[in-house]
Formats: sequence, C-alpha cells, structure tokens
Amino acid sequence: MPTRKLLGRALALTALAALPAAAFTLPTPAVAAVAPAVSGPQAVAVAVPTSFVDLPSRPLPTDHAPHRITVTYRNPTAADQTVAPQILVESPDDGPFLSPANVKLEVLSGGHWRTVPLGSQTGTLFTSLTSAKLVLHGHHTLTQHYRLTVLKASPGTIQPRVALYG
Repeated sequence: MPTRKLLGRALALTALAALPAAAFTLPTPAVAAVAPAVSGPQAVAVAVPTSFVDLPSRPLPTDHAPHRITVTYRNPTAADQTVAPQILVESPDDGPFLSPANVKLEVLSGGHWRTVPLGSQTGTLFTSLTSAKLVLHGHHTLTQHYRLTVLKASPGTIQPRVALYG
C-alpha cells in the first residue's frame, strides 16, 4: 500500500511540475505542439502559440497612478480562432530589471478589477497565456481592459500582444 501511495504522489507531482513550465515561462513562437510531459492515460498535450500580434507599445509610466491598457484584436477569418491576450512589461536591456513587486496589473472581469499574477523571466514581466486563452468566433473582436499601476518607478516598456494558436 505505501508503494502505491508514493507512486500516485510521484505521478501527481510530475503532472503538476509540467504545468508551471507552460504557464509561467515566457512564450516564444512555435510551429508545433509541445510533447506531453507524462505518457499514458494521464498525458495532456500543451498547445503553444503559432504566432503573436504585437500591439503598440509605450513607455512604462513613472507615476503611481493607474493607467488603462486596452487589448483589441479582430479575428479576420470566418473560422473560430483560439487566442490569448498578454501584457509584457519589459525592462531595459542593461537593467535595472523589473520584478512583479514593481507593478500591479489588474484585468476588468465581470465589472470588477481583479489582480493578475505576473511571471518574470530575464527582466520581462508577463501575464499567463494559459489562463487567458479563449475562442474568438469568426469576424468577432476581442477587447480586454487592463489597469497597470507602477508601485516602484523603474524604466521599462509596456508591450501588449495577442497570442494566436494554430
């Protein structure tokens, strides 16, 4: 019985270990899906974006006031398309590097502002694509409102974009 319990926990931990890698790493364009982390009946394929639509960037504000960011994308095709809005907050190449404690990002959801957790990699803060993924019907428009407040003034750039899945 103890062996079965340990094996079950090991499988669960292996499956959970695969999720943060997909949810909290800076996405890069890819052409194919990532191979499953676990083989057998527990296997889950993780889709990766095939491309990104970069929206206009702007400098990170230096005040401590909330600033609205609107992500808008229109599906140009008649077919449904899986998309995910994403906000990147990029540090200057030569530093200082931003940390999630430097900014507060919120998303307007159901008429209320809710805080969005930020991942961090090499000076770039980013929202998770996994939790933002949705199906956008043909010729429909996605409009997502965010609010960014700088808590500790730092140089940087706000880069909104939309991930497109094949």
